[in-house]
This record gives sequence, C-alpha cells and structure tokens, in this order.
Amino acid sequence: MQVQSLKQTGSNSSKVDLPESIFGQSFNAKLVDQFLSTYISNSHQKTKGQKNRSAVRGGGRKPWRQKGTGRARAGTIRSPIWRGGGVTFAHNYAPTSKKINKKMYKTAIRSILSRLHQEDRILILDSLQLEEPPKTSQVKDILNSLKIKTVVFLLASKDEKLIVASKNLYGVSVQTVHSINPTELLKAEKVILVQDALNVFEESLV
Repeated sequence: MQVQSLKQTGSNSSKVDLPESIFGQSFNAKLVDQFLSTYISNSHQKTKGQKNRSAVRGGGRKPWRQKGTGRARAGTIRSPIWRGGGVTFAHNYAPTSKKINKKMYKTAIRSILSRLHQEDRILILDSLQLEEPPKTSQVKDILNSLKIKTVVFLLASKDEKLIVASKNLYGVSVQTVHSINPTELLKAEKVILVQDALNVFEESLV
C-alpha cells in the first residue's frame, strides 16, 4: 500500500510503500487489551505499600493497664484507630510480573499500527532534522506546519536533539521502534513515523 510522505515543513514528498504485513492487519482487541494490561502492570515500580499494625515501628508496650483507668482497653499505640497507627487493610505489592511472548508482542504492535493507519492517524516524514542547538520552537514549528498538537514521534534510533527540544511540550512523546509505549500510541492524535524507521519495523515485526 502506498501513502504520501511529507517533509517536516508540511509539503508533500515522494510516495512510500507501507508493508501490508505490518499496517494491513485486522485489529485483535483481546490481544491488544492483554498487551496493554501487561505493559501497564510491569510499568509500576511496586516499591510503595502500606504498613499494618505489626509493621509500624514502636507500640510494643501496653499504653495503660487493662482495668481501672476508665478508658477503653488498648494494647498498642499502633492500633489502626490511633493516630500514627497502622492501616487496617494494608496494601502490599506482590513481587510478581506479567509476561507476554515475542509472537504476541509483535502481533499486538502490528494490530495497533494497522488500526492507526486505518484511522488515518499515521504521518510519514521523509526525514527529521533539527538545527544546533535544539530548541522547543523548532519542534513547535514542525507541529504547526503539520497542523497537529498531540503526537508521538517514532524513530529508528534515539535522537537526543529531538528529545531535548520536545521535553517541555505537552502531549509530545519521542519513542523508538525498540521502545514503544502502546498507551501513548493509542492516545495520540497523530503518530509521526520517520521513513528510515520503516525498514527497522520490517526487520523487527515480521
């Protein structure tokens, strides 16, 4: 399938062939849902939790005797009903991670890219060049030329200049073929695919 590629100024460039095996697949909703669930779950650091009454430091001594004070019985100052006490139903992250095999990963990525292409949300740029030093205004000019706001740049390899120039722009994300964030892809208004990334996609996803 042929699509029109663009220059970063917004004008038309030559036409390019999109591989049918990557951009012409049917959308597998169940697989994509499983892929997103796995990706989001594994993105959590799982380093934070809550402490129950036994995990909170201190409170080993009984604060007052059992009877004769007129106050309610208390065995520890770390009871959940006391200020500074533990949490009644404390949440703790289990040290588990979900897995998805390579074949399912490739199929899910192909399915997402095909859906984006069907919805006309993929733009092909013949190249992307920023001047030195990289500035946010340069990226803003590119987006204004293409008439888009929320975008994901998909590159063949990491581009430090583009990352530096776009980090202060809301709704702009820079990814490479080997570090795809599927949630950002699905939420983006447009996905800008630089032409040299197509060959990398064919090698890694087919």
